[in-house]
Amino acid sequence: MYEKILLPTDGSEASENAAKHAIVIASKYNSMIFVLTVLEPQPTSGITMDILKREGQTYLDNISKIFKNIEKEEGFETDIKRCFLMKEGTAADEILKTAKKEEIGLIVIGGSGKHALERFILGSVAEKIVREAKCPVLTVH
Repeated sequence: MYEKILLPTDGSEASENAAKHAIVIASKYNSMIFVLTVLEPQPTSGITMDILKREGQTYLDNISKIFKNIEKEEGFETDIKRCFLMKEGTAADEILKTAKKEEIGLIVIGGSGKHALERFILGSVAEKIVREAKCPVLTVH
């Protein structure tokens, strides 16, 4: 049913909770999980791309640890295929592009991320994904 699952992560608690759900679903349906973090450079912030890449890698590493912890806690080995991706751009746009390119069957996304002010001003990334994705979307708090 869900051959490929996309799991966007921004390092937030909601995205880590979403990872747990994605792993359970993937183990049930023998799905492949694409873990995606998007680097959003802000020219006026003074944060370099190197800093963003390190932060993004930390997010991906944390999801990898969640895989291992679930295996240990649940007492089973997951042979879930995983692909870790880091892209640069606007989060919602890159998530939607990746979903289309990889022919994703399900997106599992945290319902609220790290950037509350941006969400208030620009609208939620998850909200845009729910509205525009061509596949089912599961939002997790």
